[in-house]
Amino acid sequence: MTLEQKVLAKNDLTAERNRGWLAGRGVLALNVMSSPGSGKTTLLERTIADIGGQRRVSVVEGDQETMLDANRIKATGCAVVQVNTGAGCHLDAEMMRDALTALDPEPDSLLFIENVGNLVCPALFDLGEKSRVVVISVTEGTDKPLKYPHMFAAANLVIVNKADLLPYVDFDVDLCTKYARSVNPDLQMITLSATTGQGIQQWYDWIAKQ
Repeated sequence: MTLEQKVLAKNDLTAERNRGWLAGRGVLALNVMSSPGSGKTTLLERTIADIGGQRRVSVVEGDQETMLDANRIKATGCAVVQVNTGAGCHLDAEMMRDALTALDPEPDSLLFIENVGNLVCPALFDLGEKSRVVVISVTEGTDKPLKYPHMFAAANLVIVNKADLLPYVDFDVDLCTKYARSVNPDLQMITLSATTGQGIQQWYDWIAKQ
């Protein structure tokens, strides 16, 4: 067995324990992944503001350094735990276990995991989440699903963010959807703007169905 296989096997065992712990409390955990600058934090800020009154929400915030995004989330009044990975490019199940111990999310609540901005490594590491959400923005390339197939193959939902900028950029939503579903035929797609709220209700409806 290679070193990578051993690392992933250990991670998967811890992830299953995390999944059981979350299920036992009725906590819905969503792993939100993207490249840097796609608008993950803005999306979470708006989501917490819009649905936080209906259901308790907490956040595990992953970054290599700083508390900047965690402070933005904390400003919403939401419980948040920051995990700094240093040179690491992803969260892993052991980090998640420690974050859950510190955060102690309430039963029957919603937990967002904002992973480190990276479209490669986070796809490999199960954290114990219920579903995986990939956020891309229209300021990125239409061909992102073809360049990073493992991430899109592992996803349950792709959010195309910053839809308010579509008139000003060269991004083809239909073609991006075609590319994404060539990698993962069951992939669900939502186009929205976290800034303006355009299409945001589709996101909330998807969460409710989880």
